[in-house]
Amino acid sequence: MRGGDFVIPVVNRLLLTSPADCPLYATRDWHPPSSTHFKPHGDWPPHCVAESDGARFHPKLALPPNAQIVSKGVEPESDGYSAFDGALENGTSLEEELRGRGVTHVVVAGLATDYCVRHSVLDGLGCGWAVTVVTDAIAPVDLRVGDGERALQEMKAAGATLRPSHNLFSRS
Repeated sequence: MRGGDFVIPVVNRLLLTSPADCPLYATRDWHPPSSTHFKPHGDWPPHCVAESDGARFHPKLALPPNAQIVSKGVEPESDGYSAFDGALENGTSLEEELRGRGVTHVVVAGLATDYCVRHSVLDGLGCGWAVTVVTDAIAPVDLRVGDGERALQEMKAAGATLRPSHNLFSRS
């Protein structure tokens, strides 16, 4: 994805500076080879096929050992855009995990602004969480010019807070 590599240093900095008691989750597309998400039935060429090299995290992503992996898109008939469509390795849904930990605020970074980020943010808001989108730690696909910007405006209108990483914890 064009521009996707640029989010890695920002995400790594966020991971390094996050509070020690902050639960960390990394979502990944984990599509079966027969996914209807792929062309000719879906919108995308095959990508992130479970167990393939293309489904691995970026080699420069510095996930800490305590980060939990959330796999999404695992059902053959699901796009699996939202992190809330996924589950941890033990089968627990992300929603169940966050509620069990008493999480009240979710911070979102990653790819892609106009698909997975958008769906995850809107679902998180719909579940009642405060959601902050780290604007310099996301990048759009922009199949149509402006899709990423439209997604940002939609997330903001739905109640998400949009902040750059250097301003993540300020109140202004």
